[in-house]
Amino acid sequence: MDRSPTLPQASPGHPVAADAAGTGAADAGGAPSGPAGTGGTAAGTTGRAGAAPRSRSAAARALTQALFDELSGLEAGSAAHNRVRDALIEANLPLVRYVAARFRSRNEPMEDVVQVGTIGLINAIDRFDPERGVQFPTFAMPTIVGEIRRYFRDNVRTVHVPRRLHEMWVQVSAATEDLTVLHGRSPTTAEIAERLRLSEEDVLACIEAGRSYRATSLEAAQEREDGPPGLLDRLGYEDPELDGVEHRDLVRHLLVQLPEREQRILLLRYYRNLTQSQISAELGVSQMHVSRLLSRSFARLRAANRIDA
Repeated sequence: MDRSPTLPQASPGHPVAADAAGTGAADAGGAPSGPAGTGGTAAGTTGRAGAAPRSRSAAARALTQALFDELSGLEAGSAAHNRVRDALIEANLPLVRYVAARFRSRNEPMEDVVQVGTIGLINAIDRFDPERGVQFPTFAMPTIVGEIRRYFRDNVRTVHVPRRLHEMWVQVSAATEDLTVLHGRSPTTAEIAERLRLSEEDVLACIEAGRSYRATSLEAAQEREDGPPGLLDRLGYEDPELDGVEHRDLVRHLLVQLPEREQRILLLRYYRNLTQSQISAELGVSQMHVSRLLSRSFARLRAANRIDA
């Protein structure tokens, strides 16, 4: 990338991320070159190796500061302004990679996460004010992290999760890690709830929300033939007889209020599907009498039916 000849050049192993994290870590390109001095002690070699990241960190800060000093004197939108701005972005890309590495467990392509983090870096560069006396990595880290988290919240989740649950899930996840280190085992829901002063129901809801990044197909193939049945095989089906459960219960309740002979007539007519002529022959009464008894039974049932009333 074209840079102004008056600017210091960034080394391939630019350690802005290490400076922001406070760990002194650097990428592979930053290993000190050349053998250790002949006759040097092991402690001296370790000291020189430890000094290398610090020197690169100081160089990175100096480069970023020099670029911002020049950027402040240029007109926004000019070719020179865009060139220096691009140099700032390139010089601080290791910071983006450092932040993106914290999201490796999300099973999202790292290239996508770095691109989203770069958007946060650009926003931080455009908003940064060197006169406030704050180091740029310290200022940029929250912006980059926030941009990546918004990406996961709004674009990656298969199921939309309310923002309240999403924010609580971040706290639950952090508390889970802390308690795991403290106790040497996975914490219980009650322990997480006590740590965060939340109810166990809220903790369980947050855990469920944290699992909503990916949806599993109901027809997904089983990994093993002798494994448990798939999701589709474990789902129930709608029983057509369920619609008649309430009706049968209501009829049973109403039938007991009728005289025994009228109950028998209704059972013969609607459960054994006999005609009025067959019922009259079985009971030894006329068909007309059977018809009158059925009409009277219906009238009583309608009067006793609380739903129709």
